[in-house]
Amino acid sequence: MGGAWYMDPLVAFEGHYVPQGISADLIATLYGYTRERLDEFALRSHQRAAYATAQGYFRRSLVPVRDPLGEVLLDRDENIRPDTTLEKLSALEPSFAQIGQQFGFDAVALQKYPQLEAIQHVHHAGNSSAIVDGAALVLLGSEALATKYGLRPRARVVSWAVTGTEPTIMLLGPAPAVRKALARAHLAAADIDLFEVNEAFAAVPIRFMEELGVPEEKVNVNGGAIAMGHPLGATGAILIGTLLDELERQNLRYGVATLCVGGGMGIATVIERL
Repeated sequence: MGGAWYMDPLVAFEGHYVPQGISADLIATLYGYTRERLDEFALRSHQRAAYATAQGYFRRSLVPVRDPLGEVLLDRDENIRPDTTLEKLSALEPSFAQIGQQFGFDAVALQKYPQLEAIQHVHHAGNSSAIVDGAALVLLGSEALATKYGLRPRARVVSWAVTGTEPTIMLLGPAPAVRKALARAHLAAADIDLFEVNEAFAAVPIRFMEELGVPEEKVNVNGGAIAMGHPLGATGAILIGTLLDELERQNLRYGVATLCVGGGMGIATVIERL
């Protein structure tokens, strides 16, 4: 990413654009999320992912990477840190303070949200999604094709939705997208057994849970992108696969996968285990 939209405060100022990290800190500031709260969420992400890995919950959907001789080079997510502690997280420096303060993006955000005195920079490498490589595959087809080729569907797409939200704060798209998808499915949030909310930054799923009144026991039960990473272009498919695997493991019915998108979009998909 680059160019004037990302790097030139004069261009950003006119369009009220800020980088996503500034948006995450803006959300935390606006809704009063302390760094300690964000770090506690991040710690649980690592703990849940480490436990799920140890129990083999991801095994059926992971495809090992092998060398030309067939030897396994990688068969698990490397970014999960079982030894993460609040003390280690608290020692990390904020990731977006410099671009916010020295490059003027804080001023752009405050121009849009003048009720705030300053942006509190509380996101860092430990409570934001990790930058990782990854790939995923989901086979999607009609009932007729499944019958034709003798395939047994594991789930059906009940509904989906895409929404646009205020582009400066940008990362609040999951809640309205989920509301829209649930309305199309004639379901309520309470009807959903499990949610996968992309952990782009810790403030994103925290705000989502507050907006929809969803308990944390239903959200990212096996950890999320803070622990396992956010491979751009693959994350949506990964969330669907992770969600379906867990619905099957727990013998549950409905699940929702949702992500925020740069520029203010949100996307959500409701699935039903078959």
